[in-house]
Amino acid sequence: MPTMHVSRVMHESPFHGGMRNALTRILTTGVAVFLAVATVPGLDAESLSAGIAAVLVLTILNLVLRPILFVLTLPLIVFSLGLFLVVLNALLLELTAYLVKGFTVSGFWPAVGGALVISIVTTVLNSWTVDRRPIEPLVVERRPPKIINPK
Repeated sequence: MPTMHVSRVMHESPFHGGMRNALTRILTTGVAVFLAVATVPGLDAESLSAGIAAVLVLTILNLVLRPILFVLTLPLIVFSLGLFLVVLNALLLELTAYLVKGFTVSGFWPAVGGALVISIVTTVLNSWTVDRRPIEPLVVERRPPKIINPK
């Protein structure tokens, strides 16, 4: 009977990886948010604690809400060739500003600029911190079929 080869990546959830991956994700988002606040006019964090709270809230929104919004807006994303993802990220950044006192976004275009900076920085940092170990295939032995009523 043939064996079935399945990649381990199919079995991993977005929450897989433990504390190290969670801290890496938070630090990456933190660097990106603080760089966006420093470079984009219209983004402002009144204090360090407001900035840290914004990083934590944005990380949680990206983990929980972004996949749902991605699926709901998939036709717009495909139709715009992916440009609607920038709008989606800008809306999440504005939602973060709404939820965190002391973190402000002064309009839609600063949110778009901040979303672009955050997206580019997180992409670059994630490419440096990705785990490059080879994926070992998971081999599943298949049993022969059981014949119940042979004739």
